[in-house]
Amino acid sequence: MQIFSSPRPRTVLALQGGGAHGAFTWGVLDRLLENEFKFDAVTGVSSGAMIAALAVQGMVKAGPQGARTAITKLWTRVMEGNLFGNFPATPLDWMWDTTKALSNDFAWTGLTQALRLFDPAQLNPLGQNPLEPLLRELLDTKALCAPNAPRLYVGATDVETGEAAVFSNAEIGIPELLASACIPMMFPTVRINGRHYWDGGYSCNPPLAPILTPKPETLILIRAQPRQRSGVPSATADIVHRLHEIAFQAPLAAELSMLPRNVRLVDIPADEALSHHPLTSKLNTDRPFLEALFDAGRKAANNALHST
Repeated sequence: MQIFSSPRPRTVLALQGGGAHGAFTWGVLDRLLENEFKFDAVTGVSSGAMIAALAVQGMVKAGPQGARTAITKLWTRVMEGNLFGNFPATPLDWMWDTTKALSNDFAWTGLTQALRLFDPAQLNPLGQNPLEPLLRELLDTKALCAPNAPRLYVGATDVETGEAAVFSNAEIGIPELLASACIPMMFPTVRINGRHYWDGGYSCNPPLAPILTPKPETLILIRAQPRQRSGVPSATADIVHRLHEIAFQAPLAAELSMLPRNVRLVDIPADEALSHHPLTSKLNTDRPFLEALFDAGRKAANNALHST
């Protein structure tokens, strides 16, 4: 584990996971970094973990504008590759085709039915994860370990214990980032040092404890999931969707309830941008959708800047 001897950090970042919804986080950070924003530590899971890692290595190489460039390159590659539209051919190609229109009920119904009927080995027989080649291209693990690197923490969920596992700068590579984003119904479980891991959102979303020692002055939390939705769902798919959202918020809510009083919290919500999108939109990597979330993130950052 990397040892840092820096004084009390002034500002730390917490980035929620949310798959393609991480484009909202991209927009928020793009606006903050545009103002030469600097952070002393960052924690994240899933897409938030990948954004955090790219932000740290970009900060090491060229400061805030380097972090901004690195994150933009990540999401540009995601849009160019349409990552979740390029799964290997299976008998369920019809299901993946529906993800091009993920905002409609038919797509969600098709996906949930497939997840009930087929196990992960059938849905993804080659065990491919489209994020792996992307990370091989972009990730610079040496930069993450540089003496001037902000502290970086990535959360995953230990399959057998159900507990959160947190990796720090020198421990973080492609396997750790894939573990943090491992959706167990779609991707093979990630094995690291004899342990097996799933998406960090199940146990920590994201883990806050590491960035609160030493105690910071300000914690900026960027959400990538809506906290509230109007109305009570009645359809099975909508109920499952809302249950997932509630479950993924619970670990973070528990940690926030113990936040020290003298730590200033800047909570940047995603409700306005995401509450009208279904769960399956987390797999939508079409450019117009991601660019709309990016714009919404920049707007949310502007609101935060003007209110603080």
